[in-house]
Amino acid sequence: MISTNLENLARIGQLEKLAFSVEVVQRMLASAQQRLRDAAFTQNSHETRFDCAYTAIRVVADIALHLAGFRTSTSKPGHHQTAIGSLSLTLGVDDATVRVLDALRKQRNLADYDGDLVTDDALQECIRRAMALLALIEQRVAAA
Repeated sequence: MISTNLENLARIGQLEKLAFSVEVVQRMLASAQQRLRDAAFTQNSHETRFDCAYTAIRVVADIALHLAGFRTSTSKPGHHQTAIGSLSLTLGVDDATVRVLDALRKQRNLADYDGDLVTDDALQECIRRAMALLALIEQRVAAA
């Protein structure tokens, strides 16, 4: 079922098949870990910290896709939404969590494209979610 759903996303051009690479996964994992560390720097603005935590979430979603043999098609709009939405298929993230992560994605867009300020609550939620996903992908990578 998981593979079929991912294959369907590939069929409509949202995903592309990808050859697995341990080196790429390790680099991506290091990137997500560094972004989360950067999100902890309290001297940075909420917007910068939020962006770092959000990027860690997105990179984790990309790693999970990579482990399944796919990547998002960046030539199509909505590749962040596709990556985050696929977490239910790739990491078994529940639908309620995916909805929260998608709301964080929307908040990131508002901050980046409309100049909206990030609240402390949104920042803390994003960091918490990034930490949880990073722990989950670290376990998955260690088991692969």
